[in-house]
Amino acid sequence: MRPLLLLASTALICVAAEPPVTFLRDVAPILNKASCTSGPCHGAAKGKNGFKLSLRGYDPQFDYEALLYDLSGRRFNRAEPGRSLMLSKPTQQVAHGGGLRFEKDTPYYKTIYNWIAQGVPYGDPAKDAVASVVVEPKEVTMAKPGETVAVKVTARFLDGQTRDVTREATVESNTPDLARVDSATSKVSGERTGEATLLVRYQGKFSTVPVTVLNPKPGFAWKPLPQNNYIDKFIDAKLQKLHLQPSPVADDATFLRRVSLDLAGRLPTPDEVRAFLADATPSRTKRAKLIDKLIASPAFTDHWTVKWGDLLQSSRKFLGEKGTYGFRDWINDSIAANKPYDKMVRELLTSRGSTYDDPAANFFRTTRDARPTMEKTTQVFLGVRMVCAQCHDHPFERWTQNQYYQMSAFFSAVGIRPGYEIGEEIIYDQRADYEMKHPKDSRVVAPEFLVASATPVKIPSDSRRRDALAEWLVSKENPFFAKAIANRVWSYFFGRGIIDPVDDIRASNPPVNPQLLEALTQDLIDHKFDLQHLMRTIANSRAYQTAFTPNEWNATDADNFSHAMPRRLPAEVLMDAVAQAAGARPNFPEVPEDTSAAQLPDPHVGKDGFLDLFGRPTRESACECERRADLSLPQALNLINGRTISDAVADAKGRVAANVLAGKSSEAMVEDLYLATLSRTPTKEESESGVKYLSGGAKATRAQDLLWALLNSKGFLYSY
Repeated sequence: MRPLLLLASTALICVAAEPPVTFLRDVAPILNKASCTSGPCHGAAKGKNGFKLSLRGYDPQFDYEALLYDLSGRRFNRAEPGRSLMLSKPTQQVAHGGGLRFEKDTPYYKTIYNWIAQGVPYGDPAKDAVASVVVEPKEVTMAKPGETVAVKVTARFLDGQTRDVTREATVESNTPDLARVDSATSKVSGERTGEATLLVRYQGKFSTVPVTVLNPKPGFAWKPLPQNNYIDKFIDAKLQKLHLQPSPVADDATFLRRVSLDLAGRLPTPDEVRAFLADATPSRTKRAKLIDKLIASPAFTDHWTVKWGDLLQSSRKFLGEKGTYGFRDWINDSIAANKPYDKMVRELLTSRGSTYDDPAANFFRTTRDARPTMEKTTQVFLGVRMVCAQCHDHPFERWTQNQYYQMSAFFSAVGIRPGYEIGEEIIYDQRADYEMKHPKDSRVVAPEFLVASATPVKIPSDSRRRDALAEWLVSKENPFFAKAIANRVWSYFFGRGIIDPVDDIRASNPPVNPQLLEALTQDLIDHKFDLQHLMRTIANSRAYQTAFTPNEWNATDADNFSHAMPRRLPAEVLMDAVAQAAGARPNFPEVPEDTSAAQLPDPHVGKDGFLDLFGRPTRESACECERRADLSLPQALNLINGRTISDAVADAKGRVAANVLAGKSSEAMVEDLYLATLSRTPTKEESESGVKYLSGGAKATRAQDLLWALLNSKGFLYSY
């Protein structure tokens, strides 16, 4: 017996000599790093092979109890730790569906072994939880592709102690083909020129590191271009740092077409093109006047009504026909009056009563329940996607499951009941049985703001709590509200947001130009949330007016706004452009014959036709991603063989017929068709080729062929 006693005593002495090991501080990070808590493994919604852990270890208490009590505690053998399932499975001494996670001779094995031997202590959350992570370097800049930089991650615990956790931290690149991360060493390699962001994650704490790989090509010399406003100042500062020379300003014809499509959703007429090109006023002055004119036009109101109808899901599927028309009119009137954005949102969130008398109340009819209403509110107005936090803490952001239900609680008292007319509904405040309950333990969840208010706000405990939410949400101190709409509006003019996607603002998705976004945000706040002012400022910037033709320094840049990016026309804009260029009227059922695509009340009109094929959203979701801007084979076939273009081209009262009846010469007819479609005069070669073609047969038929070809050209289908 003495040898056994001696052996046992020696084991106890060895364990006692080891430093204390706790689940919180030491073991949980190993489980995360070994991917035990990942989605494909035990972090899946239903676990794996009968055993479940929280996704990415967001709930360490749950994971600890699962390990401790599942299988009646048989995952541990405290007498012989090495025979514990928690060690024998990941080292594949026992069959393990997840394969080999670590070897027996690794620090991870030793840590878990000592933890089991010490009695599997959980640890003290007030000491062992991570307070923050610090990443070094804070910014990575490489002079050329091929360079490598090592990243160091240090965790600071609540007891003040620090530890190098580089090995256990997860370091990922948002652009792996630009900045590649070696997961074993956390070394970052520059693969090509450009910018990327590293997301560093450790025990629920996050940090980001910007990575810049400069263009090593010799000979770069910054050539300053005129700066029209503060936008150009911030963009130029970034471009100069990245060795990106911006393209020059686009010519007048290109600018006229681009700004008319972006602001008013329509093409300039041939007469407008001729007048603008003939105007000898200095370019910046006449362009500014044009911008003001477009913003004041009815077409501007219709164009932006479509965008807000998409975001607010104005559709008869949810609202009925009368409700849809009423909601569209409310949106249209708000835009026409240039209603301040904060006022518009406040009206939506606080609306009550009949959806016929107060159309803003239709906001609640599409979602109907507190949770989807909260998700829509945060995504549209704050640019924050909370849906991931419904079942677990957000895996890539600070938002928790508790916050999901705290925010949902603001809408839990919203009630909907039938009204007195057909299709009418009443939005009201419930007086009882409206409390939000947490799914884990059914406790009542009190409403709390996503981030603390800069000034103390008393949140009512009664059913009018959403009034307090509205005041907090639209406040100029809210760090998300103004930023989200400034970023969203910017994307409509450049094809991408400064943060992109625009409705996914988070630390791990940083802005490509933070200073620019902050300046736009502050400008919007200073001008009392005047969206027309913001659009006017953007459209007047040199950055917006830049040509799409790149130079040798910015040819590969797609993120920093050094040159314009071609954008396919949205469905409604494209259809109206076809009708306008061809001099025809679109034919929609159920609406007056002079109704344009931009004036349609909802996606029900013209369903499954040209508009849907070209990406019109169904308004089932408030996500910008619902609108498609791709160009597909079915679209190409429709353009070539479909009736939309063929009928417009052959319209008996259309442009070609009018030119023929007016007896226009071939030269004049070719010029008119180019002005109507591409918003520019034809080049000498284009004019000669067009005249030659028209002269080779029946002029009317051949003019239709030319118009058809122009409508199918990239120059027409895209905004440049």
